[in-house]
Amino acid sequence: MANFDYENQYWWSGKEIVAGLDEAGRGPIAGPLVIGICVFPPFYDNYEINDSKQLTDKKRRKLLEIIKRDALYYNFEVISVEEVDQYNIYAATQLGMERAIKRMEKVPEAILTDAMPLPHIDKKIPLEAIIKGDCKSVTIAAASIIAKVVRDDIMIELDKKYPQYNLKQNKGYCTMQHMNCLKEYGICDIHRKTYEPVIQYIKHDEQITIDEILKDPQNIK
Repeated sequence: MANFDYENQYWWSGKEIVAGLDEAGRGPIAGPLVIGICVFPPFYDNYEINDSKQLTDKKRRKLLEIIKRDALYYNFEVISVEEVDQYNIYAATQLGMERAIKRMEKVPEAILTDAMPLPHIDKKIPLEAIIKGDCKSVTIAAASIIAKVVRDDIMIELDKKYPQYNLKQNKGYCTMQHMNCLKEYGICDIHRKTYEPVIQYIKHDEQITIDEILKDPQNIK
């Protein structure tokens, strides 16, 4: 169960702006990556907030409204499919978190992430990359809820444009049903063309190797 142990160590030392960050959408083969960021008031206490993966959609949406009401600051950053293909998912996650931090109204006094180091953030700011942080830090858990709900809503909207892929249900993940859709309809512009399950469905006259894609994403048609 997520708690405020990580935040408390900073709050007790006088640091008030403790930012938690997490992502949604590292694994899917389609759709954007979304980064959530959240800052709670010092000594805020809400033990309902937990890792978004352990919550139902209904519970996540209910908690999102509480987070929006109670947080000192919250926001999200959307990283496009093109950027995911260009930078790779790990670097794209770092990029999104760094962008989210730089957009904050106040400079954070401490940063907590879900196991993600951020090399381009001011080294003077304490940063903890916590393994399974969304299960241990409520601020990171809140960020995971923000990211998950925002991304789910994006995929629901994309489903209206690309109904043949059933994105409303699979959210872009590599389900058997989604793979069957790729076999029938091929890929579209929201599929991540550097992901192995997708590469095989790039048209043969446009087929290039994974090394070529990673070397120069502009090769992707």
